[in-house]
Parts: sequence; C-alpha cells; structure tokens
Amino acid sequence: MPLADKVALCSGRDEWRTKGFAKHGAPSVMMSDGPHGLRKQLNFGNVPGLSKSGKATCFPTESLVACSFDKALAGKMGAAIAEEAGAEGVAMVLGPGLNIKRNPLCGRNFEYFSEDPYLSGKLGAAYIAAAQRKGIGTSLKHFACNSQEYFRMVSDSRIDERTLREIYLTAFEYAVREGRPASVMCAYNKINGVYCSDNKYLLTDILRTEWGYEGFVVTDWGAISDRSKAFEAGCDLVMPGGNAYGEKGVCQNVRDGSLQEAYVDRSAERVLRFARSGREALASQSFTVDFEEQHRLARRIAEESAVLLKNENGLLPCREEDIVIIGRMAEDFRYQGNGSSRVNPTKVDSVLSLLPGVPYAAGYDKDGQTTDEMVREAVELARAAGTVVIVAGLPDSWEAEGLDRADMKLPDGQNRIVEEAAKANPNVVVALCCGCAVETPWADDVKAILYMGLAGQAGAGALVNLLTGRANPCGKLAETWPMRYEDCASAAFYGKVFRSAEYREGVYVGYRYYEKEDRRVRFGFGYGLSYTTFSYHGLCVEDSRVRVTVTNTGGLAGGEPVLMFVRAPRDGIHRPVRELKGFDKVFLAPGESKEVCFDLDDRSYAVWDGEWKVYSGVYGIQIGSCSSECHITGEIYRPPTDEGSREELLKTPDCAPADASECPYTINSAAKDIAKDSLAIRLMLKGFDRIMAATSGRGSVEYRIAMTGAEESPIRNIQNALKLKGHFAQAIADFANKEYRKGFLRLFRQ
Repeated sequence: MPLADKVALCSGRDEWRTKGFAKHGAPSVMMSDGPHGLRKQLNFGNVPGLSKSGKATCFPTESLVACSFDKALAGKMGAAIAEEAGAEGVAMVLGPGLNIKRNPLCGRNFEYFSEDPYLSGKLGAAYIAAAQRKGIGTSLKHFACNSQEYFRMVSDSRIDERTLREIYLTAFEYAVREGRPASVMCAYNKINGVYCSDNKYLLTDILRTEWGYEGFVVTDWGAISDRSKAFEAGCDLVMPGGNAYGEKGVCQNVRDGSLQEAYVDRSAERVLRFARSGREALASQSFTVDFEEQHRLARRIAEESAVLLKNENGLLPCREEDIVIIGRMAEDFRYQGNGSSRVNPTKVDSVLSLLPGVPYAAGYDKDGQTTDEMVREAVELARAAGTVVIVAGLPDSWEAEGLDRADMKLPDGQNRIVEEAAKANPNVVVALCCGCAVETPWADDVKAILYMGLAGQAGAGALVNLLTGRANPCGKLAETWPMRYEDCASAAFYGKVFRSAEYREGVYVGYRYYEKEDRRVRFGFGYGLSYTTFSYHGLCVEDSRVRVTVTNTGGLAGGEPVLMFVRAPRDGIHRPVRELKGFDKVFLAPGESKEVCFDLDDRSYAVWDGEWKVYSGVYGIQIGSCSSECHITGEIYRPPTDEGSREELLKTPDCAPADASECPYTINSAAKDIAKDSLAIRLMLKGFDRIMAATSGRGSVEYRIAMTGAEESPIRNIQNALKLKGHFAQAIADFANKEYRKGFLRLFRQ
C-alpha cells in the first residue's frame, strides 16, 4: 500500500466505521457503543451529540453486575450483547469499562465494575472471552487512569509507579492476558504529563511487551493528540474518522525521516487484520436474537446482583397484599445512566404495572424534590400499611458521562420522604436505584434496604421478585459505601477545582483505605445479606491450593459469593491490611454444602517495587469467618530512606485550579479557556449552544453533557469533530496568542 493509504487506513471512515480500501482488500466494519447493551446509532453524522440508537436489550450496568461476583454471569451478558451486535452487523462492541472507582463522585462510575482491580479484571476477562467466542470483538476501556470526568480530555493523572501498577493497571492486565480483547481503547487524559494516545510506555512497553497483547489500540472518540507520536507509541486507529486529522503531517514526518514508516506499517497491519476478521465473522455466522429471552436474562442478572443491605427482623420478603409503594421511580423506573452507553431498550418494566392495585403515592417529583402535600399523602399511605416500600435513588440527570456528581447525597425530597415515612410506620423498605454509593442518613431508621443499582430494562421486575421472595438476593457490594463523602481518601483533592488528578492516596483506594485507617463505613466492600444463611468451615491451605466448605444453614435456596482475601504481614512495606485475591459463587439448597477451591500464585502476595516482588513473611488467608496463616518465602524487604509517611501521602495536593489555562495557548488548550481570547471559539460555542438547546432542550442532561464536553474539549478535538482540514486548531491558538501572521500562514497552509 502507498504510504498515504496506510496512514488513511488508520483513521476511521466516519463516526463508527473503519475505512475500507477495496483495491487493497481492506473492508469497512462497524463499531458501536456498549458496555451493558448495544447502542448502534442511527443517522449518525447528521445530528450533533448522541443521536437516537436502534432498539436493543438494556442489561444491568457494570456497577451492579460486579455485585454478583459471578464470572459466568458476566460472560452470559457479554455473549448476549455480542449476539445482538452480530445481528445488527456490528463487528465490535466498545466495552467493557475497567477503570477503578477511585471516588464516588465520578459521573461514569456506573459503567465500571469496582474499586477493586482483581474483581474488575476477572469479570472483564469473562465478559470479553464470552463475547468474542460469538465472533464479535470487544474494546477494553479506558486505558488508563481515567477516574474523573471533570476536564477528562485534558486532565493529567499524576500517579506513582506502584499505585499505577497495583491498582489502575492490574484490572487491565488480567483482562488482556485472560480475555484477549480485539482492541484496547486509550483514554483521553494524560498520565504524568503524556497523553495516553502518545504514551509508548503504556501502549507498547507495558501493554504489548510485558503483557503480550496482539490486538490493536483505538483512541477514545476524540482522544488523539499527536498523530506521529501516536504511531510511534503504538496507537493504531483514530476515531471518529472522516476528517484525515493529522495525516499529511504523518506523511511529511515519514518523508523527512523523523518518523519511521515501520510504525505506520505495524498499525495498518493491526487495523487491517481486525477489519478482515470482523467482516469474516459477520459473513460466516448467523446471529439470532430472542428479545424476550434477552429480557429474562437481564432480569436474572439483576436479581443475582442486587444487594440486600439491611433486613431487620426478617421484614423481607413480604406479601404483596401487605405492600404500599411510595416513590415516583416506581412508575418511571431508573435503570441506566446517561451518555454514550445509554441504550434504547426493547421494553422497560415498571414496578406499578407489575403490582397492579397496590396503593401508591409519588412522594417526590422527577428531580427528587417533594412538597408538603406530597409528604402528607405519603405519610397517610404509610401509616395504614403493613410494609412500606419506598423506591428512591439518584435522578436520571445526576449520573452521566462527562459530568461528575456534585456530592454523594440523595435529593433532599427523597430523604425527607424516607424520614417521615419511617416515623409513621416502623416497617419501611428502601429500594435504591443508583449507579454508585450514596449517603443514607436514615439507614438506622428503616428496617430494610435493598440496593438495585442501575438494574437494566428488567430491573423493576427483578425488584418485585426480590421483594416478594420469588427471588433471593445474592449480591455483595463491589464498592465501599462510606458514612459520608468527606470520609473518602481522595475527597479533599478530587475534581471540582482540581483539573488534574493527583493520586495522593496511593494504593489506598476503597476498602484498602478504610481498613488501613480503621475508619467506620456504612456498608463495606463484599457486604451483602440473603433471605437464608451460610456458614464456612474446613478452611485448608496446602501449598498453593485453598479449600473451604460452604453450607446453606437456612431454610431457603440461595446463592453465596465466596470471597478470598490475603492479609499482608504486619511489618515492612506499607500495604493494605488485606486484598481480594479470589472469588467464586455457589448456589445451595437448604442444608446443602459445597467445597470451594482457589489457587494462589506469586501475584497473590506480590507488590510492585520496580518489578513484581514477593517479600517473605506470614500471610493470612481469610474466607468469610474462617482464617488461616501461611509462611511465604521471598525477598527481605529493606525500606527506602525516603518512603515518606501516611500523613504526607494524604495531604491536599497543589493541583492546577479550575480557572487555570495554558499560556501560551496550544492545540491542547480547552475551548473554555481559549474562548477568553478567541472570538472564533466563542462564536462556535454559542452556535453549538443554540443547536443543542433547540434539539435537546436547554438544561436537559443531553444538553449539559454536550455543552460540558464542548467547553472542556481541547481545540484539536473541535477541529476533529468539525472535520476541518489543515492546521485550523493551531491557527486558532496562534490568534489567541496574538500571533496573527503565524496564524494566517497556518490557516491557509495546505
């Protein structure tokens, strides 16, 4: 292939398809959003922002699926989504998302599995392997350290090597080695000053050389920084396409010798290999979808992932005839988040439609606010009831890609309704619909709390089955719920005014932090109840094999996630008290017992210290209420003299505040910043504002996502999105820097 064609092959054809070259035997194939359902856009290219997508099954979000602690169940969801993708001629689903839930306020937390890298990686690998056995590719995202939405396209994740390896790369490593995804999607942000798309250490040295990855790397949509540096780093495909962004510069750099053509060749080969295999898979297989069966699977996943957080005096399950329902979400069930993963469902269950005739009061409006009249109506209903079920959660507009949450609270109106209902009736159940942890100031005042997460289109049916005992809850929390947001390790320096992300908490994320600091939490990682009970006994550790027997000691059949933690030695290197190193799930009839086995290897004990090292000492193995000790031989740890203290690690960092901007301006300057000195960008933003207000409604979540994305985008991404050729972005930066002659020369240079 000629050089220009090879470079062009590594740019997309449009928003969703790779570029085809019939003369070179390169087909064009389509990719579509995931990860909890297919979002195949219709009429793309004609509508700004996220246009309508075709009908597909909306499964529970990853944040809830992780609570199942069930690799087989995650695989079933991946396979089901792949089947729908194949039926729609889509060769690759963009998912799963493996970013770590570093902080509860991240607007995209509902798309991610967990705060724990082992759990995230193992579930991600199961999803990927099952989907790809159907012949449909997956795209593992967002690689890496994309843990906030605030200025995500230009933020810099400043992180030490040990934290990077142990927490933020481990999940990807397991998924890559065991799942073998067709592609890995590089994140928008920088890591220690280098954009992920340009990061050779990340994309080649670690991903390919260390982990043996053989697939291709695609940019997140608009994440490309420097095309030549990206080729050298190992970033292969730029999306979206249709604009030839940076292609002439790459060709020029190859001709003048500043970029080796071999880098372009290897990327073109990877993209070509994917396109050919994708087209072959779609042509050689028949994909059939039974949407009713998909809906039933979505309900089963929700039932087996929901977490019973409290059940005082066995209030649940309850009889349908004893229930009254309060909460607008009972009629308009909250089942997914907003942004690129928003699925157009085939149908949606409603709690009220599944419980016809059950007394109901709205209690609050769509924004979660209430009035005195609503409160009076709810209290009157509660006072006369046997059991009060309040369906509450975060409003639809509060959890969205591109928008971090302002706090960890539920709406004031919902909190008031729960508090007043609990005063009127002691038997209150709160069913929570939200994609991440929330504060529950009324937790001690109600008898039962059932976490439904964002349970997908069949979530309301799952809730009804769980309330009435037709299903037994068997999930456990995949993230810690603190008492209040201020208790989080990163609360003092996360988002809001800190454009760049400083990972000052180090490896102490989620339960690793709360347990190390011995800090009280509302509900801990791995916590969850059932309508039956389980006991653990016979824990045995022999060499690298761990065995334990689990018995259902209650009167109902049920499932139990079995979690194995490794407790570190008490002296030596700073490390978490314990870490998850194995999990499985068993389903047992009353009185039934099963032996569960886990394997240990060096990584079960290792820390990153320039490489993976195992230090000698006495390690504890904990499964449920059972524990054992094992003596592990390894290196002798000698702490460095400059290790620092825990107090120093948790100090508030000196990050760039929100109003900081690069000066002089560059193509990586955010539109919001450069608009101060650029009339062209101000006019573009105003024009886009008018378009989005007309198409989505000013103030809607779609409007807010689009406008925040535009304002926080680097101007190179605006050039990319508008399909502007040449050096438009650099010219705009020159004009803003008052270098007018240079700007005009760039603007008209071909």
